[in-house]
Amino acid sequence: MGRPAALSVLPAVPALALAAHIGPAATWLPAVRRAVSPALSGLGDRDHVALTFDDGPDPDSTPYFLDTLDRLCVRATFFMLGEAVRQHPELTREIARRGHELAVHGWSHGRPWLPTPVRDVRELSRAQHVVRQVAETEPRWYRPPYGILTGGRWSAAHHCGLRPVLWSAWGRDWKADATAQSVLTTVRRDLRGGGTILLHDTDRTAAPGTWRVTLAMLPELIDHCRTEALRVGPLAEHGIPTVR
Repeated sequence: MGRPAALSVLPAVPALALAAHIGPAATWLPAVRRAVSPALSGLGDRDHVALTFDDGPDPDSTPYFLDTLDRLCVRATFFMLGEAVRQHPELTREIARRGHELAVHGWSHGRPWLPTPVRDVRELSRAQHVVRQVAETEPRWYRPPYGILTGGRWSAAHHCGLRPVLWSAWGRDWKADATAQSVLTTVRRDLRGGGTILLHDTDRTAAPGTWRVTLAMLPELIDHCRTEALRVGPLAEHGIPTVR
């Protein structure tokens, strides 16, 4: 049987180079991450939970999250796309002004099917630079789009002095059938003290309107954490080192 048509148009890549590129991406799987690189899950102080949001900033949704977080007296880490920061510099500065931590989510939200080490470094450096320039803050953390941490992205993070961090609990809040209750239940299933929560403050790469579901469940999530005597805040207050 020949190669699928979708693959036949891809350029040939040496097997060893492809393995070095794809192999580390297996850390996307929680079981693999726990076994080979538990630090990637963002585990920190046992009495603290790191609250993180991906894919912004988005003027249609992010301001609602900022207002809700203000009311809840909670600060978070926002993993930002460089192209969105460039498009919305004032919103980026407002996020920082309100006391939230800015981190890097890459330049755009693509999937890294083939090794592109030069492009990985160039785009991550570009994203890091625009966050630094716009918000006048030095980002510490990097979470790749889709959580796919390829060999090239590992190397790019090292080159940029950024620490890769994925998550230990997520809400699957990008799905079209997500509800506030389903997101909350999914987060709580894996949430422990010292954990890092992944949510989204935009539907830029998700089903339309899903950000409203995430926004609606935030108060109950924070209330649950506080009932469990867990502090909620950004990665900067999570008790994990910034060195890679």
